[in-house]
Amino acid sequence: MAKELRTKLGSMEYDGLITGLNPPTRVEGGVIAKLSTATVYKRGTLLAKSAKDGLLHILGEDPPAPASGETADTYTPDCILCDDTEVGTADDTPVDVYAAGCFDPEKVTVAEGYTITQADKDKLRSYSIVFKAATPAP
Repeated sequence: MAKELRTKLGSMEYDGLITGLNPPTRVEGGVIAKLSTATVYKRGTLLAKSAKDGLLHILGEDPPAPASGETADTYTPDCILCDDTEVGTADDTPVDVYAAGCFDPEKVTVAEGYTITQADKDKLRSYSIVFKAATPAP
């Protein structure tokens, strides 16, 4: 019996994405919109929610131009991807996302050429997503 209590069940490599205990990390479900070219989104990808359909897109991606007579879509910073995820071209992809927590701003990913703005940080803070750089080990 005592031997069973000491059996190693697994291990995890610390990647530095989560940098604090407050606010507490909260995981929820989301759905990433299908893409025109299949891509792997990495853990820590900052996602924005579409105002039109509620689907998630990588922050910094421009919404498609509206069709004649339609209103333009907007993307609002919303959450952070929990795990590496392949996003395909046929169907939208259900994913686990961090809906709250404390994260290292150097470890999150956005669309190429995009820089996280203060307005993005303010919006995420309203959802209890905050950024704090990891403290280096002594």
